[in-house]
Amino acid sequence: MYKETEKDGYVLIENEGGRTLGIAKESRVNIICRDGLAFKDFLGTGQLAPYEDWRLSPRERAEDLAGRLSIEDIAGLMLYSSHQNLPAGSGQGTYGGRPYSEAGARPWDLTDQQREFVVRDGVRHVLLTGLESVETAVRWNNSIQALAENTGFGIPANNSSDPRHSIASGVEWKAWSKEGVSDWASGLAMTACFDPQVVKDFGRAASREYRALGIATALSPQIDLGTEPRWLRFGDTFGENGELTALMAQAYCDGFQTTQGSPDGWGDESVNTMVKHFPGGGPCEGGRDAHYAYGKYAVYPGDNFKEHLKPFLEGAFRLKDGTKCASAVMPYYTVSVGQDKKYGENVGNSFSRYIITDLLRQEAGFDGVVCTDWAITHPEGGMRQSRGKCWGMETATDAERNLKALEAGVDQFGGNQDAEPLLEAFRMGCAKYGEEAMDRRMRRSAVRLLLNMFRTGLFENPYLDLEESLGVVGKEEYMRQGYDSQLRSVVLLKNKGHVLPLSPRREDGSPRKVYVPRRHIRETRSFDGDIVPERYLTPEGKAEAGKYYSLVDTPEEADAAICFVESPICCPYSEEDRRAGGSGYLPVTLQYRPYVAEYAPKESLAGGDPQEDFTNRGYYGKWNTAANEEDLDLVLHARRKMKDKPVIVVLEMKNPVVMGEMEPYADAVVAEFCVSKRAVLEVICGSFQPTGLLPLQMPKDMRTVEEQKEDVPFDMECYVDSEGHRWDFGFGMNYSGVIRDERTKRWGKDET
Repeated sequence: MYKETEKDGYVLIENEGGRTLGIAKESRVNIICRDGLAFKDFLGTGQLAPYEDWRLSPRERAEDLAGRLSIEDIAGLMLYSSHQNLPAGSGQGTYGGRPYSEAGARPWDLTDQQREFVVRDGVRHVLLTGLESVETAVRWNNSIQALAENTGFGIPANNSSDPRHSIASGVEWKAWSKEGVSDWASGLAMTACFDPQVVKDFGRAASREYRALGIATALSPQIDLGTEPRWLRFGDTFGENGELTALMAQAYCDGFQTTQGSPDGWGDESVNTMVKHFPGGGPCEGGRDAHYAYGKYAVYPGDNFKEHLKPFLEGAFRLKDGTKCASAVMPYYTVSVGQDKKYGENVGNSFSRYIITDLLRQEAGFDGVVCTDWAITHPEGGMRQSRGKCWGMETATDAERNLKALEAGVDQFGGNQDAEPLLEAFRMGCAKYGEEAMDRRMRRSAVRLLLNMFRTGLFENPYLDLEESLGVVGKEEYMRQGYDSQLRSVVLLKNKGHVLPLSPRREDGSPRKVYVPRRHIRETRSFDGDIVPERYLTPEGKAEAGKYYSLVDTPEEADAAICFVESPICCPYSEEDRRAGGSGYLPVTLQYRPYVAEYAPKESLAGGDPQEDFTNRGYYGKWNTAANEEDLDLVLHARRKMKDKPVIVVLEMKNPVVMGEMEPYADAVVAEFCVSKRAVLEVICGSFQPTGLLPLQMPKDMRTVEEQKEDVPFDMECYVDSEGHRWDFGFGMNYSGVIRDERTKRWGKDET
């Protein structure tokens, strides 16, 4: 027996002892009753097709539906939308042909482009970025699901998100989003806790919030090993320890994918995880990132390729809970130079048959979805632009790139919602391999993609109840857990003379006066390669410090100075150098003062690009400087003016830092990995005893950075501070001194 309940825009149908269905109020889909149970009649035949029967296994249903689809339908499944903001901003979409500001539309209304890619192109995988509110997310989700339900075979939308639960998500996600999900430590900050259970707790909380927003796939975790300290995305990794990263990956995927009480772990609380980036994007040459043409090569001077597979093979593909394996994998953009010993190709990982079919599918036994990173089939732009990233296939056409990825074993194309190049690739494949072979190839991918929808219950009920979602997103328990993870991640590196904790009040009970200097950052480049003008800014931590201390304008007035700085910011490529006859390549510096690369290799390990008439991408003898060089100056200025009064440095770390220029002038150094400044201030003032440990090595100097090998972990000489402490992996202090506990016994390095 079943019961129907009318909801806001949809009808909820509860089967006694079975699955709950959701169906749009004005749906063309009818309900079939069999054995007193309700099923959706997507096909409109009045007969129960296997894919409509929720009593069957997800694989049986996926195989049945994949066999019914046309190649055009499958092509739509294999596409992934571009980033979608709700509502769409300027240039991102229109409503009835007009921009949102002029259309009078509601923030949750579907854009013209969204309607088109769902109905015309059959796109069902949608990447969500900005969400104006929980209500916007819920109502938009219900609208797009109703449209999908009434289109074709009724395949629901599988909405996804990149990480959005950390302070570090601000630039790409939280700058646009106001949905209010809980804030957690992430990446390096999670590792600084040295506790995989924190990661699992995060996965459980975040998955509930995701599902309450209509998100069923997480484009995470990022489990690349951070063996190259200069890498732009180092801060998003779990560090360079392969064993620990594997445990973190395992905990993350188990937390996200597991529905409690389900026999196989899957259910309507599950969120598919897409682990990235196979086979590991960390060993990028010279620290240059593969989002840009100047950073397309991963190199292995230490012959350590297999170590980078450990987080996948021993973590994400070996889960403890019922789902057993991460449901999807995203290869990185990089060309893994010299690793394809079978076919001898040096192409981007998603184009590599050796990487995808031989290594991932056959050797690792992975049979889930392989989704390319975004825009790999698009033409490359300039050397500094994050546009098309078709590394190794730069001179091919879009269709040829699609076919190459299909031949490699890819199932899905990230950031591509245009079906025609993929359909052209299919036709080219038919001419090359025969139509029957290409048909089988496409349907294999369709089964994998549909399986992730059936497992998470999207075919039964993709609809959301606004009141229920409001009770889940930003839930007090999740907010408390998230904030606790931030507190636990803060690392005390130096505490000369026990200046910390710094009480908010003096001994006489009067407020303690604190000076927080402003920062200046020179012109630099955004993630997309656009120029960011120089800027003067008041540190975010100043307002937070004002809640604990009495702020003053000059160091002379202050009892203590708190200097908020961040790891050095620089770009490793210069168009000006290129126009002047140079190669354009510059060193990535981890120090603040100008750096000359006198210890760098004279020849690059990899090179070659249609935009260049040379292959040596080295930068020996060239110099670069940090755009935030003046972070060092503000500490030096504070030291001079404060004289014997305490100078406290708060270092926001996205990468390891050469601290020899700055550390001697600080009485205390607090490291944080892009968490809230409130958490940092609680450590400084004594409300929370620091427990975090360094999740990385801090290099002695740039020579050890240049001489380390991109693919090898723990191969730098570490910095020793003025107190005689070595800032190595696993080092940290509390107010009493150096932390020595079970974590440091297992993971730490001997700091003597």
